[in-house]
Amino acid sequence: MTRCLCAIPVYNNAATLVDVAQRCRRYLPDVLVVDDGSTDLTPSHLDALHDAGVDLRRHEFNQGKGAAILTALAVAVERQDDYLITIDADGQHFPEDLPAFLAILEQEPEVLLVGCRNFGENVPEKSKFGRAFANFWLKLETGVDCDDCQSGFRAYPVKAISQLRFLSRRYNFESEVLARAAWGGVKIMDTPIKVSYPKDRVSHFDPWRDNLRISFIHAWLVTLRLLPWRPRRVSSLPPPPPPVIQLFRHPLRSLRRLLKENLTPGGLAVSAMLGTFLAVLPIPGFHTLAIAYFATRLHVNAVLALAIQNLFMPPLTPFLCIQLGFFLRHGHFWTELTTKNVIHELHQRLFEWLLGSLILAPLFAVLAGIIVFLVASRLQARPDPSPKAS
Repeated sequence: MTRCLCAIPVYNNAATLVDVAQRCRRYLPDVLVVDDGSTDLTPSHLDALHDAGVDLRRHEFNQGKGAAILTALAVAVERQDDYLITIDADGQHFPEDLPAFLAILEQEPEVLLVGCRNFGENVPEKSKFGRAFANFWLKLETGVDCDDCQSGFRAYPVKAISQLRFLSRRYNFESEVLARAAWGGVKIMDTPIKVSYPKDRVSHFDPWRDNLRISFIHAWLVTLRLLPWRPRRVSSLPPPPPPVIQLFRHPLRSLRRLLKENLTPGGLAVSAMLGTFLAVLPIPGFHTLAIAYFATRLHVNAVLALAIQNLFMPPLTPFLCIQLGFFLRHGHFWTELTTKNVIHELHQRLFEWLLGSLILAPLFAVLAGIIVFLVASRLQARPDPSPKAS
């Protein structure tokens, strides 16, 4: 029997907290509320939680949703639970979806399960954008497809997640934990759940500060992903064979996977941007190697990234970069193509190539990304031609 602790992080959601906790208790015997410094919880609320058999942990001051989840995780470790299930206190999630969660957890060993919200007409546009934004970055950082990376209705495998270390303590924690869990070998799954966004719902998500925190953590995770290091594996499940071994064992299967990887318009656009950016940089002889490395690390379509570099082959692109760099240094374009200017001042031309590429590389990359995105969107929107009747 799988041991689960249901945790409800809360900050100033007293109006909905008790109802959510009582409904969770119908499906799980162990429910924990982590009060993250709320100021609206009255003695009547606390008595109602106690009468419902709900445990309570309190932070003296607000530390963030991630800190509240980590407090609950510490309790789950102490209790030797198998899973920590988190559900939001604002009433957007339905505890009635817990039986479906529990059924999956009984069948799937050591999985991080995410509840994929069914977005209807009453869902705020910022929530839809935030979900698409988070899904994109998780795919880039880990290669994992998850349909709702911002959902707070989750089940964490306690033993695996407790071995990880995190920088985030607020809403950005929910992005970081998915990436680090995937790097650690934890399988990430999602399952449909219901969601409700009433007009009087209280949300403490700050569009400026929290989005900035989320952007910073994604930038850090992408940076780590680009480095040639192997994250610590925390999953007890056997790891898959390395890509090189898979290539030799199943060459055709590996080639098909390479050709089909990240074929969404957004994924293809990122692939084109990566290949273009690196192709413009002054690294002659290493363009193909650099593009292949970064495309593999970021799980973008390596075939497109490698193919698009042919549009920026010497001599045209280096010449344009040198001209721009020369103009930035001297205020006019380079017109005297003499042996002295090319050979004896080669170090200056290389510096100008670098200087010009720092401007043209992102410019060309954005242009290539926009073109590829528009073309891919148009092509993928076309219906497949139906076969003619014989």
